[in-house]
Amino acid sequence: MHLAYPAVLAVLLFCVGLYGVLARRNAILVLMSVELMLNAVNLNLVAFDVWLRDKLHAGQALTLFTIAVAAAEIGIGLAIVLLVYRNRGSSDVDRLRDLAERPDGTDPNDDLTGGADAAGQPRPDQQAEAAA
Repeated sequence: MHLAYPAVLAVLLFCVGLYGVLARRNAILVLMSVELMLNAVNLNLVAFDVWLRDKLHAGQALTLFTIAVAAAEIGIGLAIVLLVYRNRGSSDVDRLRDLAERPDGTDPNDDLTGGADAAGQPRPDQQAEAAA
């Protein structure tokens, strides 16, 4: 078998995964697209391992390592996505800008210090409001 067939398939898989990462807004679909990209890399590793006739099968060993890392990544990623969905009601990636953001839009630092920073000084935006 020629090396071009699995290489072209891997490029197509990687491009579909890259499009999914760049164009999707749902965090679950982004994780699935990352998995597609990792599978494209795994396909290349195995194809080049067979093509080079490596006696140690380093490509296949690295593929097993990559699969293990991908399984851990998807487990932790799904746990984070479920936690964010439970707290915010949406898994939209565009809405996840700040981890300290609250659903009602308030600043978490306002509760403890009344708008002051850690040293107790008013923040610059409040100094400008006070001066105006």
